[in-house]
Amino acid sequence: VMDQERRVWDETQLRKYDISLKSVPKYKVSDPKVEELIAARKPVIIVDSDLVAPSTKWDLNYLQEHMGSTNCTVISSKNHKFKYYDEKAISPAIKAKFTPPTKKVSMKMAEFAKRLREWKKGNDKLYLQQTLNDTVGPSIVRDFLGFKWDWINGIQKKMNWGPLTSNLLLIGMEGNVTPCHYDEQENLFAQVRGYKRIILFPPEQFDCLYPHPVFHPHDRQSQIDFDEPDFVKFPKFSEAKGEEAIVGPGEVLYIPVYWWHHVESLLRGGYTVSVNFWYKVGPTGHITYPLKGYQKVAIMRNIEKMLVEALKDTEEVGPLLRAIVLGRYTE
Repeated sequence: VMDQERRVWDETQLRKYDISLKSVPKYKVSDPKVEELIAARKPVIIVDSDLVAPSTKWDLNYLQEHMGSTNCTVISSKNHKFKYYDEKAISPAIKAKFTPPTKKVSMKMAEFAKRLREWKKGNDKLYLQQTLNDTVGPSIVRDFLGFKWDWINGIQKKMNWGPLTSNLLLIGMEGNVTPCHYDEQENLFAQVRGYKRIILFPPEQFDCLYPHPVFHPHDRQSQIDFDEPDFVKFPKFSEAKGEEAIVGPGEVLYIPVYWWHHVESLLRGGYTVSVNFWYKVGPTGHITYPLKGYQKVAIMRNIEKMLVEALKDTEEVGPLLRAIVLGRYTE
């Protein structure tokens, strides 16, 4: 496994967490291990794929010049954390108790670039998260069409993934953190500029990571604050065992469906640019037993959804689940 190349970052740029970690394996794109790991739904760092080669020139100046007038989705936060929430899930019942941790604003790329350059301590932190579509201008579209589609389409075919659903352009400020969550899609995450650290946990560790209820705006997000974990409320978090990937320009990380991931732009590392490729999960095919971790997560999600559907009141879900489990399935 390659780890010989000179590092352009050091340990002091990583946030400190009390989590047991091992390294995600790293292989050249030509190594058969890459497809073996992807087929096994295990994370892997892929080197030399040239997947997003034309984007190596995507620094702030280039993006401002070529998509300066594109309206982009920018998230702003009072601190370094950008915990995702679904606005559509904020029902009247939940609204009373839910405070959105971040704000979503629409901003032209030129304005975003200006704010990054002029940013000073005390200002809100910003994170641009823009879907790459026809509005981004001809130069960016040209670069996009120059991505290694033959390689990634080949992976998609061999792995029997569903269609590509979106490409997200992510521009984060140094130190920005996307807290621990999982996605219901396969993700090839390409790093363009700067370094990101991703801490991953397998779906089997669901019970160590305490996701919010499915109907909550923070569905799929862990309730645990990694900066100050509450071990009284979330005791099993002390048993979580993670895999750590530090990805730099030109590297691609495969984040398997339902794998938990916490993402940080390194401290004092400058702004980061990443592009991800999200694919729907393919057809289920032949099911073998015992079920895999991610299949059990899907079952748990469905049970929660079914209860909301049947009871019509999210407030009643907890009491019913507790009545089912406590003293009956607690042995």
